[in-house]
Amino acid sequence: MARYMEPYKGIFWASVILTILLAAVAPALPMLVEYTLDKYILKADASGLTWMLIAMIALLIIQTIIRYYHTLTTNVLGQHVIRDIRIQVFNHIINLRLKYFDNTAIGKLITRTISDLETISNIFSQGLIQIIGDLLQLFVIFGVMFYTDWQLTLIVLIPMPVLIWATYIFKESMKSAFVDVRTWVSNLNTFLQEHISGMAIIQYFAREKQEMEKFKKANSKHRDAHIRANWYFSIFFPVLEIILAIAIGLLVWYGSKQILANAISPGVVVAFLMYINMIFRPIRELIDKFNTLQMGMVSAERVFDVLDTKEFTPDNGRLSPDSMVGEIEFEHVWFAYNEERWVLKDVSFHVQPGETLALVGATGAGKSSTINILSRFYEIQQGRILLDGKDIRQYKLSSLRQHIATVLQDVFLFSDTIFNNITLYNTDITEEEVIEAAKKVGAYEFIMRLPGGFDYQVQERGATLSSGQAQLISFIRALVHDPAILILDEATSSIDTETELLIQTAIENMMVGRTAIVIAHRLSTIQKADKIIVFDKGEIKEIGTHRQLLAIEDGYYKKLYDLQFNSLGI
Repeated sequence: MARYMEPYKGIFWASVILTILLAAVAPALPMLVEYTLDKYILKADASGLTWMLIAMIALLIIQTIIRYYHTLTTNVLGQHVIRDIRIQVFNHIINLRLKYFDNTAIGKLITRTISDLETISNIFSQGLIQIIGDLLQLFVIFGVMFYTDWQLTLIVLIPMPVLIWATYIFKESMKSAFVDVRTWVSNLNTFLQEHISGMAIIQYFAREKQEMEKFKKANSKHRDAHIRANWYFSIFFPVLEIILAIAIGLLVWYGSKQILANAISPGVVVAFLMYINMIFRPIRELIDKFNTLQMGMVSAERVFDVLDTKEFTPDNGRLSPDSMVGEIEFEHVWFAYNEERWVLKDVSFHVQPGETLALVGATGAGKSSTINILSRFYEIQQGRILLDGKDIRQYKLSSLRQHIATVLQDVFLFSDTIFNNITLYNTDITEEEVIEAAKKVGAYEFIMRLPGGFDYQVQERGATLSSGQAQLISFIRALVHDPAILILDEATSSIDTETELLIQTAIENMMVGRTAIVIAHRLSTIQKADKIIVFDKGEIKEIGTHRQLLAIEDGYYKKLYDLQFNSLGI
C-alpha cells in the first residue's frame, strides 16, 4: 500500500507532522491541571487562576485546530490513494482476457472495485496514521508519567499485561470475523447483480418466492458475520472498562497513601487520573482503528488478489498496420477452453480478401470459437492463424482488434446516447459518417423518430429499444469503425423477417471491399457466400459454395438445408 502514497509525499508528511504535534500537546492539559492545583488552588492563590484558565483555553483551541487539519489531510490522502488504486484496478480488469470472466462472478469484481476500495480508504483516513498518532500519544504520556513518578506509574500499569493479552485475542478473532463479513458482502453483491439483471426470467417463471428465500439465507449469513464481529466488541470493551477501573483503584489506593506520607502532591494524583483516561481513550480508539485497519487489510488482500491475476492475452506483437486487406488462413488449428477438451480439431481453411465466408453447423460445433480465436479473445493450443500472411500473434493486440468488427447475436448497449453507443467515444468518427452509416443499414428513420434522435438516451442494456432496433445500432457501430474484416455472429437472429429483408441489402453493402465471416442458422441468409464451411463437433466436414454443397448426396449441408426448409413447409 505504501507505494501508492509516493505521489502524495507532501500530504503524507504534513499529516505525520500534525500527528506528532497532537501527541506532543496531549499531556499538556494534565500538566497544567497539576500545576494549577499545586501552585494556586491548594495555596489559595486566586491571582494566577485566571491566567491558567486562559492558558488551558488556548491549549484546547490549538489542539482543535491541529486535529481539524490532521483529519482533513488524512482523508484527502486516503481519497487520492483510493482514486489511483480504483483506476488501476479497472484498467487491470478491462485488460484481462475473456476466459477470466468466464470463471469469475461480475458481482465479485464490482465489490472489489467499489466497497472493498472504500474500506481500504479508511486505512489512511481512520487507520494507519491515526494508529501511529495514538501510539505516539501513549509513548509521550507514559514518558511524562515515568518522569513525574515512576513508582506510581508502575502501580497503575499492573493490569496492562491482561489488557495486552485480551487485545491479542480480540485482534485474532476480529480478523476472522472481518474475512467473513467481506466474503458475504461480495456474495450479496453477486447475488443482487445476477438476479436484478435476470429479473425477467424470475418473473416469467414466477420464481419470486423461491429467489426471495435464497436472498434471505444469504442476507442471514451476512447478518451473522456482522453479529459475530459485534459480539467480540461487546465482550472486549467491558473487559477494557474493568481494567480501567482497576487501574484507577490502584491509583487512588497508592496515591492516597503517598499523599498522606507527603511523598507526592495531590496535583500529581489528579494529573495521573487524567493520564489514565488519556491512556485508555487512545487504547479504545486504537482497538477501533486497528479493526478498521484489519478490515482495510482484508479488503486490500482481495483487491490485490485481482491485481495479481495474470490472466492476460500475451501482447508481444510489433505490427500495427494502418490498413489490412483481410486475407485469413487457419493452419491446423486446435483449440480448447479447457485442456484436452477440444472445441476445434485440426481446422484449416483459407479466405481471400473481400470474400464472404459462412460458418454453419449445430450448436456447439465450434463456429463462435472460430471467430473468438481470430480476434485472440482466446489462445489456440496448436497450429497458426494468419492474417494478411502473418501470424496474428505478430500484431499488436489493439491493432488486430481495430481491424475486426463483430456484430453479435446478443447486442450490448451502454447507458448512454445512441451516438456514443455507435462511436464508443472514438473522436475520429464524425457525425456525418454516423448518419451515412445509419442510412446504409436502414436505421436512420427510426433513430430520428426517437426523442433527441442520435442524442436519445439508451437505458441499461438497451431496455427501451426493441431487439431489432438494438441490432441495427450494432450494425452502424460496426460500419463506422471501417473494419477490414466484418464478423456477423447470428446478427439477424433478433430481427423479424420483414426487417431482415430490408437490411439484407445493407449488409451486402457493408461487405463490399471487406472480408466477411457470417455465422447463421438461417441458411437462406448465406446462399450468396463465396465459401461455406460446415462444422460438426469441432471438425470441418465440408467446404464449398451453396450449390456445390447441395450437390453432395447425403452431405451435412444438404441434410441441414433439407431439414430447415422442410420444417418450414417449403
